Amino acid sequence: MRLKITHTTEYTYDKPVQYSLQRLRLTPCIGPGQNVRSWNIKVDGAVVEAGYNDQFGNHVHLVSTEGETHAVNIVASGEVETEDRTGVFGPHLGFVPLWLYLRDTPLTKPGKLIHELARSLSGDNPLEVMHSLMNTISETVKYETGMTTATTTGEQALESGTGVCQDHAHIFISAARLLDIPARYISGYLMMNGVEQQVATHAWAEAHLPGLGWVGFDAANNMCPDDRYVRLATGLCYEDAAPISGMRFGASGEDLNVTVVVEQQGQSQSQSQS
Repeated sequence: MRLKITHTTEYTYDKPVQYSLQRLRLTPCIGPGQNVRSWNIKVDGAVVEAGYNDQFGNHVHLVSTEGETHAVNIVASGEVETEDRTGVFGPHLGFVPLWLYLRDTPLTKPGKLIHELARSLSGDNPLEVMHSLMNTISETVKYETGMTTATTTGEQALESGTGVCQDHAHIFISAARLLDIPARYISGYLMMNGVEQQVATHAWAEAHLPGLGWVGFDAANNMCPDDRYVRLATGLCYEDAAPISGMRFGASGEDLNVTVVVEQQGQSQSQSQS
């Protein structure tokens, strides 16, 4: 499937920003099931300082602002060809050793509820157990926006019983690691029928399983990724793979507006999901 993506991020400030530095993880990489035909990132109101590949293999751009900046506009767009691999990404690649994906982060540190969740799972092999985990999270944690934030932990989301795709991914990753299964966070895009425009990117988890390698599990939609998914970045949790992250100095207030459109080339109807 060929997907056309336009991802726009607009920052506006009520006072000039003294200084800001942001990491843009907005470049999808060529890999199993994904071929980037074209991609472009346009930045207005900020300066692109450098580009590099981080330890997880994500391509990162550093952009900065200084002085009288009142607005920054970032547009990432292009076309990506995808293939349905029933969620299987394949063998582990890159500089980070596989054992690192067993390490907890503040967002994935398990508490009592995630320990209980991990103990409750059933299955004859690791793949079945991971499907059981995905199904249980999907049934237990209702998808609802506005109830959690970027700093909400997986344990907190499981306790509240509500969250968004980021929370579903963190719960999955935390429980998988308790079972000694390496797991990682994936940020990206998802085309969804009947939705014209989304206000955020998507996220899911991957577990490394014997004989298969990395396999994706999207507990927010209770399915393994297919050809409607595009990978952007990966890491131990959201903080490693957030499409945009950074720091800002100054007392100015910030207003953020994000729009994402994912549409299949050759069709007249736009389709996407947040």
